[in-house]
Amino acid sequence: MTTLQTIHDVPVLMCAAEGETIGSERDALDLIGDAGYQGAQWVVLPAERLGEEFFRLRTRVAGDIIQKFVNYRMGLIVLGDISVHTEASSALRDFVRECNRGRQTWFLADAEELRERLKG
Repeated sequence: MTTLQTIHDVPVLMCAAEGETIGSERDALDLIGDAGYQGAQWVVLPAERLGEEFFRLRTRVAGDIIQKFVNYRMGLIVLGDISVHTEASSALRDFVRECNRGRQTWFLADAEELRERLKG
């Protein structure tokens, strides 16, 4: 289930925590298509909807999914606590830090941080 919300004049497709795991480029394309159809600029995806492979960078799942969002100029926000993954992998920790410096993909802890980042 997804809902379109506007946060600080930014249309955001909010994905429910319950639902299918997003684990492939095809899953990403389905989300991007839904978001684009609804007029969203960002997709907010709860971290628990991502498979374990996403958080293991060597699998390339994260790179493949994020690249689809970049290609279609759709922002991606992974929302939730991923500390168990970042504590286990310095490469993932560095990747998250770099993403959060940009304007395309963010890893945010909670809805409050999401509202702050979308303030502009």
